Amino acid sequence: MTEQLIPTTTIAEQAISLMVNQWETQNKRVTDFFNKYPDEHYLDEVAPGRNRGIYLLGHLAATNDALLPLLGIGDKLYPELAPLFFSVPDNKEATFPSIAELKQKWEIVNATLAAHFAEMKPQDWLGRHTAVSEEDFAKEPHRNKLTVLLGRTNHQSYHIGQLVFLNPKQ
Repeated sequence: MTEQLIPTTTIAEQAISLMVNQWETQNKRVTDFFNKYPDEHYLDEVAPGRNRGIYLLGHLAATNDALLPLLGIGDKLYPELAPLFFSVPDNKEATFPSIAELKQKWEIVNATLAAHFAEMKPQDWLGRHTAVSEEDFAKEPHRNKLTVLLGRTNHQSYHIGQLVFLNPKQ
């Protein structure tokens, strides 16, 4: 039996496609969750003294928005989210955008990223991200854009795990 060799670029493209699809799947899970209940439901804490749903949505939107400059795609679309959802923990006294506004920003950021991701080639994904210097990247080539995407996918999974605690008790 002769083993058929698959060109390396095809394997790389398939592997990267699987990773991007997983990121998109996590985005869809977040979107579906925030479309499941009335907006006021997301003002509750996931557990006593923990983040509220509204904060987690803003945090995830700000985190994905930060991918644009980190991956060298462009500037943040919503830089005003960072001080609300990165620098400080959730605070019931804080004034946040509405759930509807955060959902819209979440959708726009993810659509923008998805459009760019569809155009990226394996060599783009394996290139350095903007938070690592060329010198450091030469020593540590694993600090690439694909690794960032994998980390952000795991980050979303973590917060989806928190969000399930907002499901109404039966």
